Amino acid sequence: MSKLKKILVRARRQVFSEMVGNNPSIFQGEGYDFIELREYMPGDDIRHIDWNITAKMRSPYIKIFREERELNVVVVSILNGSVHFGSKKFKQESIAEIAALLSFSTLKNGDLLSSYIFTDMMVSALKPSKKLHQVHKITEEILEFDALNQKVDFKVIADTLYKRLKRKSLILIVGDFFEIPDFKVLAKKHEVVAIVVRDHLEEKPPVMGFSSLVDPESGAVLEGDFNSKSVEEYAKKVHIHDHKLYDTFRKQQIRFTKIYTTSNASVELRRLFEGR
Repeated sequence: MSKLKKILVRARRQVFSEMVGNNPSIFQGEGYDFIELREYMPGDDIRHIDWNITAKMRSPYIKIFREERELNVVVVSILNGSVHFGSKKFKQESIAEIAALLSFSTLKNGDLLSSYIFTDMMVSALKPSKKLHQVHKITEEILEFDALNQKVDFKVIADTLYKRLKRKSLILIVGDFFEIPDFKVLAKKHEVVAIVVRDHLEEKPPVMGFSSLVDPESGAVLEGDFNSKSVEEYAKKVHIHDHKLYDTFRKQQIRFTKIYTTSNASVELRRLFEGR
């Protein structure tokens, strides 16, 4: 059985038997009853404008129906060179597994699913769909993408998603986040969730002595004495970086979790969504 098929079979089984992320507060979309009023947003159906309230408030308001609670879920995979790393399996494979789990969960709940792949530019964009074949496409694109020597540009990601996504969406961004993004403006328009994918070895590398390493983003060869002191200093830098990263997410009201390549992704995702 191919790696792609294994991931799809396992993810589908976990979602449809355990309903990963199937929390009514996240995935909701049944019935057609009127629920509430809210301010008009670009992309809303003008036929639902309540003209009486609009006149009173001097600002356009629309009627929200339960059917409009159907979510537009957007899975964003960041495939820069550093995801081409892993002690047991590459982070890129873990990202594919997470994307498959999120995608099956979305379709299980009858929501719209779309997908993007980014490096320092938009590599792929799949339009919203409710078809199961969409999950196959998303997972296959992630697995087959050549991430080596690719860089990431979070400004491109934030700007592109802000411009392209007209309807309020749940954006699930999956990557290793070794750079700190600015999603503040994006998070004001949409609900943004960050899923940090890491391998234990890149956070706490072993003592290797004098070694040559290749930077997967630039292709540059790094040589040095990776003794206990230098390894400890590196681990501290990663810890400081992650502390800043998490503080940034909290300030921008972005929910987040970290999933290691050795973790059970379905369990970690369930914990994330149950706390919503």
